[in-house]
Amino acid sequence: MIVLFTDFGLQGPYTGQMKAVLHKLAPGIPTIGLFADAPVGNPKASAYLLAVYAAWFAAGTVFLSVVDPGVGGSRPPIILEADGRWYVGPGNGLFELVARRAPSNRSWHIDWKPERLSASFHGRDLFAPVAAMLARGERPAGRPLADSAHRRPDWPDDLQEIVYIDHYGNAMSGLRAAVLPRNAKLVTAGRLLQRAGTFSDQPPGTPFWYENSNGLAEIAVNQGRADHELGLAIGFRVEIIS
Repeated sequence: MIVLFTDFGLQGPYTGQMKAVLHKLAPGIPTIGLFADAPVGNPKASAYLLAVYAAWFAAGTVFLSVVDPGVGGSRPPIILEADGRWYVGPGNGLFELVARRAPSNRSWHIDWKPERLSASFHGRDLFAPVAAMLARGERPAGRPLADSAHRRPDWPDDLQEIVYIDHYGNAMSGLRAAVLPRNAKLVTAGRLLQRAGTFSDQPPGTPFWYENSNGLAEIAVNQGRADHELGLAIGFRVEIIS
């Protein structure tokens, strides 16, 4: 299958145009919309989401991943193979955590060129056709890419920031709960948060943090919205108190 991970949103033409290319070039191959609301223009925050959510998909899955504020600039267009999954998108750090956490990985600069390449929509014109080729079992033209061309060794293994606000107002951090002490408390926006197992462990209106279904430390309010009630937004710092 082909999995979409973008910051395009569902309004407007962008997601639909990419899906049209995939339908034309890889007919019969399912396309799954994973994120259309990845952190806008923020490949760093998005990298921590992609690494966690991609693990749920089988080997052979192609991730068409576009969070690309530098589109048309010097960042390389790349293909990454990690744990048998394929990733197509900009070499701006978006795949850093995927590559770092994989036992083995390989990457290529995309040398294949479409007949028409717009300056501002590589998702449609370049990355979608390449993703379709990979899903069909074909290898587009490319050359091995040196790690230094697209890696971000300065990014931490776990990010102490809010990286996503979901539909319910819950705030995901870039921290894997498994790396935190069992009794750890989190502090963000001036609030000290105790750990809970799940929502119903706390009285209504109580803020807390818990390990969400994908293994990230997430901040929530039982029967409320953490983003509104705590004033949270993507990029807010999360401190750990052991």
